[in-house]
Amino acid sequence: EKKKPLYTHSLPCIEAWLRSIGFTQTREDRAVWVAEMPLWHARLSLDVTDLHIRYLKTGPGNLEKDVERRFSYALSREDIENAILAGP
Repeated sequence: EKKKPLYTHSLPCIEAWLRSIGFTQTREDRAVWVAEMPLWHARLSLDVTDLHIRYLKTGPGNLEKDVERRFSYALSREDIENAILAGP
């Protein structure tokens, strides 16, 4: 299933996938997820048209400013995972 576009996966499957790669769902907004990796911290949101990730300058990695990326749900889960985990 990793090669299929993200839009073909059910919401519970996407949520389980995000947990498996180190993200935690926030209590304030069920569409927002956070991760604190050794080299970066990020906030991810499941928007209507795409997946949005913001790598936070307040985390490790010495970012000068937050770095934002958007990924289409048409991309495969594997491609999105590789891009997210590569960091800012």
